[in-house]
Amino acid sequence: MEQNSTIRPPRDQAELRDVLAMTLDRLDPEASGVDYRLVGTGAALAQGVHLPTGDVDILVARRADVDQFAAALSEFRCLDPPVWLADARQYFVRFAVAGIGVGASTVERPVDTDTFECIGRGPWEHFVRVECGRHTVPAVRLELRLVSELVRNRPDRYQPLIERLRSPDADLDLVHRSMRDRAVDPVLRQRVLAALHPPGAAPDHDPAPPTSR
Repeated sequence: MEQNSTIRPPRDQAELRDVLAMTLDRLDPEASGVDYRLVGTGAALAQGVHLPTGDVDILVARRADVDQFAAALSEFRCLDPPVWLADARQYFVRFAVAGIGVGASTVERPVDTDTFECIGRGPWEHFVRVECGRHTVPAVRLELRLVSELVRNRPDRYQPLIERLRSPDADLDLVHRSMRDRAVDPVLRQRVLAALHPPGAAPDHDPAPPTSR
């Protein structure tokens, strides 16, 4: 098995698109629209946000989809064969495609909300389409990716996302609801919402946290 130390992330958006095209040419050769979502740092890079990236992560709905992914990429070196990760509640597989880690997984932790990046309805309802060769890649919206990075407390990832989302096109209600549902610290929530509002707009802050007496 190829050692993880030999695997690297995509260098830039162009290389990410090349790897995605190579993967999708095998997974979906007719470009018929296999149901999946690009998530993780790769989803941000695909939308032009330059931040430290990791593996290319593809979310699918069923374990059979992971097996289909594994069969489609069988010509590449398998880094992690299909396996059930009990702690994460994921069925997962990972390959080296042109020296870059590409994985597919389910996330089987149901939630009754649309505000998580990889759980529940969120990634299936909130996404954008990115052209990638002859394929159109559905990538999870940056608003949900931002909150994942806030939860992980990775400023080197969330600051570039905040800068990109300082736009009238950003769905600030989705950011607000996601931060609430994912229990982001109220003080950080206020800072993020204030930073996301375009210049001259009045931010809708959360109520200030209670002060101790």
